[in-house]
Amino acid sequence: MMLKKISILNDNYIWIIYNIYKECVIIDPGTSNDVIKTIIKEKWTPIAILLTHKHKDHINGVEKIKKKYPEIIIYGPSEINHIPIDIIVYEGMVIKLLYRKFIVLFTPGHTYGHVSYYSNPYIFCGDVIFSGGCGYVDNNQYIEMYNSIKKILSLPNNTLLCCSHEYTLSNLIFSISIVPDDIEIKKYYILVKKKIKTKKSTLPTLLLYERKINLFLRTHETILKKSIGISDKSNSFKTFVALRLKKNLFKK
Repeated sequence: MMLKKISILNDNYIWIIYNIYKECVIIDPGTSNDVIKTIIKEKWTPIAILLTHKHKDHINGVEKIKKKYPEIIIYGPSEINHIPIDIIVYEGMVIKLLYRKFIVLFTPGHTYGHVSYYSNPYIFCGDVIFSGGCGYVDNNQYIEMYNSIKKILSLPNNTLLCCSHEYTLSNLIFSISIVPDDIEIKKYYILVKKKIKTKKSTLPTLLLYERKINLFLRTHETILKKSIGISDKSNSFKTFVALRLKKNLFKK
């Protein structure tokens, strides 16, 4: 099984997973032209589209792709009601595509109906988690977002996070402002800065490494609590909320 990403808009990624039989599945097509061009160039047969949530930069390409390939099946959460969805997905649902299983994880917080798709070793996690950070929390759904991140954290360390945005550098700049002496984050920042300068992607990213450099996965740490000015007796959820609120206000 092979993976390709297409960079669109300012910082979005469309993910395409394909097999040796030239069948492919498209995840979160925010636009259509580059997807269709790639499919034609590679001589792929698109069989499905997987959607994580309702935001336009994740779904705007669906209708043109469906028009070009009418046999394609569109999967997505029930919150998407302004474009046609063939199959509504739900927590624990197993979708069999490309001779492999895609497990649906309900991961709300960024939106109320957000889902992710896990197919070992990949998780297509939309806007829940990014390298070095996490997604914006909508409508005060902090407990939902916190639990969604915990769900992703329960996956194996070799899981590759296929996030939908190239936010790594800005996330690390924020992290350094919080824990300026963290060696792992500083090392990763230097590496990421070089990649971005040469127009290379930082994704997908390994969950094992994110545990080290992503502060939103380290909310149990006393040093982090001290750095953001809350009691070291605060629980991980309270730490998560305080950290996310600081990120909301952060200006690099």
